[in-house]
Amino acid sequence: MVIDAQVELKKLDEVIINCRKCPRLVLWREKVAKEKRRAYLNWEYWGKPVTGFGDIAGRIIVVGLAPGAHGANRTGRVFTGDRSSDFLASALYRAGLANQPQSVNRNDGLILRDVYITLACKCVPPKNRPKIDEIKKCMPYLIKELRLMNNLKVIVTLGKIAFDTMKNILEYQKTSIDKLTFHHGAEYQTQDNLVLIASYHPSQRNTQTGRLTQEMFDMIWGRALEIINKEN
Repeated sequence: MVIDAQVELKKLDEVIINCRKCPRLVLWREKVAKEKRRAYLNWEYWGKPVTGFGDIAGRIIVVGLAPGAHGANRTGRVFTGDRSSDFLASALYRAGLANQPQSVNRNDGLILRDVYITLACKCVPPKNRPKIDEIKKCMPYLIKELRLMNNLKVIVTLGKIAFDTMKNILEYQKTSIDKLTFHHGAEYQTQDNLVLIASYHPSQRNTQTGRLTQEMFDMIWGRALEIINKEN
């Protein structure tokens, strides 16, 4: 039986949005949405789990950590509405994977080409640090997203937690990867012929200190494109 990925993704998104598995995260995401940030007092915050966004038929999946408190948790779209979002969107635009260099809100016209973005933890966590058990409860959603990407070739992880989450998923699926350690630009090939690429997260802490520069980030997307273009 042929599975319609778009139909199945819509069903999955509905399940994710209504998820209340983690009481700590439910309380926090709703607290942030109620109290708001002064600059966004007129916004109606999303305040729910954040689903993936982009081209489910694409060959690249980007896995981040969790929604930004006043970014995705406000706007309702992954990597949208804060400086980390724009750092990522501008890089994807330069790589030809997005039609515009900003990710502002759900109605801004952003279109991703050949790439799908999602999160290891679908709810904003306190201090941006989800607990291990919370990530484990979210893991089935990420596994389902991966399975729906029939053309998947490259997995780009943003930050160590996303990298470790993917490592656990690959190990769970009995995919053997030797010496799977995190560092920017690290690259590993799985037995399923997928390539896992590690990147520093485009957080302000990393981008403003120079730990992650535009050139370093562009290198990640250039490499991802090189890999998928070899398949043509």
